[in-house]
Amino acid sequence: MFSSYLKQSKILLKSVPSLRMSSSLAPLDATKLTITTTTSPKEKLPNEKLVFGQTFTDHMLKIAFSFKTGWAAPEIVPYGPLALDPSSCVFHYAFELFEGLKAYKDKNGDIRMFRPDKNMIRMNKSADRICLPTFDSEELTKLIGELLKLDNRFIPSEKGYSMYIRPTLIGTSAGLGVHTPDEALLFVICSPVGPYYKTGFKAVRLEATDYATRAWPGGVGDKKLGANYAPCVKPQLEAAKRGYQQNLWLFGPERNVTEVGTMNFFCAFKDSKTGKNELVTAPLDGTILEGVTRDSILSLARERLNPEEWTISERYCTIDEIAEKSEKGELLEAFGSGTAAIVSPIKEIGYNGKDIQVPLLPGEQSGPLTKQFLTWIQELQYGDVESDWSRVFKTK
Repeated sequence: MFSSYLKQSKILLKSVPSLRMSSSLAPLDATKLTITTTTSPKEKLPNEKLVFGQTFTDHMLKIAFSFKTGWAAPEIVPYGPLALDPSSCVFHYAFELFEGLKAYKDKNGDIRMFRPDKNMIRMNKSADRICLPTFDSEELTKLIGELLKLDNRFIPSEKGYSMYIRPTLIGTSAGLGVHTPDEALLFVICSPVGPYYKTGFKAVRLEATDYATRAWPGGVGDKKLGANYAPCVKPQLEAAKRGYQQNLWLFGPERNVTEVGTMNFFCAFKDSKTGKNELVTAPLDGTILEGVTRDSILSLARERLNPEEWTISERYCTIDEIAEKSEKGELLEAFGSGTAAIVSPIKEIGYNGKDIQVPLLPGEQSGPLTKQFLTWIQELQYGDVESDWSRVFKTK
């Protein structure tokens, strides 16, 4: 029995990408891009008919990879189905990861991709974790820029609208048996989208969830793997039966708050003793996703909030702390953050049969800090305020 395990371990060791990739393998090279344009352009839907992730542009980017030769020449081709062997390892062993980022039209009609460097770094971390090939971040960013320029007509120019970009990397090796993929495919598709909440910017109700766990220390909660998402759907459906829109994920005997749904979680407290406010979000300890919007909020908070009034903390808070702060009138607000919605205000948290009330502005669906972060980030995304966070691609 032990000898069979040892033999399998040796096979796996020989196939690990970091050990068998060499300088002789072709790197990802944007200069080798070929473009085949569609002969059947799609109808461009009016903004009011856009549904998140349901409408796609005319073209897609595809790049094959082999651990024998490296990255193939990138191709932009008409959007369409992929042809994969039924035994491909992506179907059986979840060799799959993805990213989500957005591009915007500024007042000059140019394309602005928001913080793509952060997404590329995270994508490479995810790839390395599940033995898929890594790549040159700058080269993929250039290639996505070419795809955006080709399908420029689909990018909405109105505020609140954008182009959602989904880079995906999958293992495509055919054959059963758990081993490192010999082949992979990186592809990018784009979807014009409107505001995440069709009914408007509305605060949501959460159910504090400790009977199911999204991620755990030593796991892959900080990687954007498809395998992290499917197990979270059933708890969300269970929460919905009880009138809650999302789960507030708790972990451990202390019931630390980790994330909300598929978003990072923020809350703001007031210390009645010192009179100072505290913005709190969970630390990057490998359990939560390294959110780009999370990082943007923290950076803006440290830069723009008055340090004499605010403390910015990357620490765990517990659901009991939130409940206690609420009872004392020291819970100021709470919200989720992510690429799709930017910020999602929270109005109630169901816990132990009671609803913790989260303050909102009178007559509104948000707290003042949540609203401020939304404004600040959108100003940067659309180029109303210049920053080095946007990668600009000229359209003329």
